[in-house]
Amino acid sequence: MSLRSTLRAQTADCHAAVDTLFGSFNLSRIQDYKAFLRAHARVVPSVEHALENGGIGRLLPDWPDRRRAHLLAVDILELDDRLPILLPQPVLRCEAAVWGAAYVLEGSKLGGALLAKAVPDHLPSSYLSPKGAMRLFMDRLDASKVEDPNAAVAAARDVFKLFLKAGQAELEAVP
Repeated sequence: MSLRSTLRAQTADCHAAVDTLFGSFNLSRIQDYKAFLRAHARVVPSVEHALENGGIGRLLPDWPDRRRAHLLAVDILELDDRLPILLPQPVLRCEAAVWGAAYVLEGSKLGGALLAKAVPDHLPSSYLSPKGAMRLFMDRLDASKVEDPNAAVAAARDVFKLFLKAGQAELEAVP
């Protein structure tokens, strides 16, 4: 079984929970949209830093083009909102863990592209515009020869949990 298939199967419950939670934000309402972006801004920069510390640049040469934390910051500031406090970085101790965390972050681009359709045209949405070729990422993930797929699954589940924690906190704060 490929690492992608393993990750998909072993994180399906987390993926469904994140999709349900973030699907409950009404992105056509500016307050919900701000909260949605803040929730992502609590997680994405931390995960990106962890990925960089874990060597994602060796695994994905186009990594700099895939980063989105700066796009989040621009969208949030254009909405005259505040940048939130970051959640702690996940610990990525091996290549498998890096792949697992990257799987969640890259996969979030697909969900974001679908959610972007609900954002009114007059609001900034550069964060929700996918960056980087998903096919290339999936091909590299499939070609990876990780020794411990369980480490990849654990890292992916940890990143999903960060998104859940951030999303729940921001959703509860929406007026």
